[in-house]
Amino acid sequence: MGKRGEAEKETGRPAAEAPPAERGAARRGLLGDGRTRSRSRMLVRLLPAALIVAGIVFDEATPPRFSASPLYAAAPLIAAPFFSLFGTLLTGGAALGVVGLLQWQTATLGGVVSTTELLTILTCALLAVLSNRLVIRSGEELASARNIAEAAQRAVLPIPAERIGGFDVAARYEAAQADALIGGDLYAVQETPYGVRSLVGDVRGKGLGAVEAVAVVIGAFREAAEQEPSLERVAQRLERALAREGVRREGLDQFEGFTTALLAEIPPGQSVVRTVNRGHPEPLVLHGDGNVRALVPTQPALPLGMGDLGVWPDRSDAVPFPPGATLLLFTDGLTEARDGRGVFYDPVTRLTGRRFETPGHLLEALSREVGAHTGGGPQDDMALLALRRP
Repeated sequence: MGKRGEAEKETGRPAAEAPPAERGAARRGLLGDGRTRSRSRMLVRLLPAALIVAGIVFDEATPPRFSASPLYAAAPLIAAPFFSLFGTLLTGGAALGVVGLLQWQTATLGGVVSTTELLTILTCALLAVLSNRLVIRSGEELASARNIAEAAQRAVLPIPAERIGGFDVAARYEAAQADALIGGDLYAVQETPYGVRSLVGDVRGKGLGAVEAVAVVIGAFREAAEQEPSLERVAQRLERALAREGVRREGLDQFEGFTTALLAEIPPGQSVVRTVNRGHPEPLVLHGDGNVRALVPTQPALPLGMGDLGVWPDRSDAVPFPPGATLLLFTDGLTEARDGRGVFYDPVTRLTGRRFETPGHLLEALSREVGAHTGGGPQDDMALLALRRP
């Protein structure tokens, strides 16, 4: 692939359309984080040795009544959470050996002060070994928990196939909480007798309760999408499923639990997309010429699970979905991402005039830009789903 192709893959649009500043920012964003992490790891690994060397220099440059024992004692303690057991033992042994050698050179070895200094460093080295074992064990438990969480994520939010019903598909989930792999945001897409149907939603709340509600909504959607002839009836099935779940839940969730949801359907043989919006952020249609259209519902509706506040029939909206167009569904983690000045990320403004090679490149660009906009990762869980008509 030539330089032009590499630029297209990196920025998600033809190289001629990507401004030089943006291309440079993309490269810095991709490479900068890796280099920063590499430098940090290198500094941490060099710090224990640097403390021992600094202690030697201090002891050689000062009178015998001054001691650098705090530096020697700190070396194994700093090594404990970052080094292996052997590395921690080696660091502690090196600190003890250096101090013993310096005391032998100054003929102070065996004195009360010197013995106390050696015992202090030995105690710190033993504590470092204990800390190292605890850190390693905690890391193993965390790795096991992550494996379980990854299995749960694959079960609840499986990665969709890259091509479904003749459409190119990509999905992405990013949790705001560190080390969290799944939360209250959800997505689903599948081919049905009535066309390709998709769902993106956001369950109120966090924690296991939200994950349980996600499983309920996706399970109900999988079944209803295959059986119900219209999106309106699919939405009603989801409403009833959440109502049944709400009866089983305790506390405030029984009365205040709800889920915003966006249902979409691309009927077979038709260049349209139908949507039912239940209090969810408006999806976007990205046309092949760079125009972006927000699918504003003609009749606003309450989220799923709030049927007690009012009952009215759902109504779907249909808009053109020509070849080359991409349907982008997302949760509010995208539109509510704010920078340091409190300015929200605006996907319509950011995406207008741009073209992306694949839905995957589109979602990669959104994830990268949200991180740059907020100065870190997403501030809220963010689910993204894109379907493109070839």
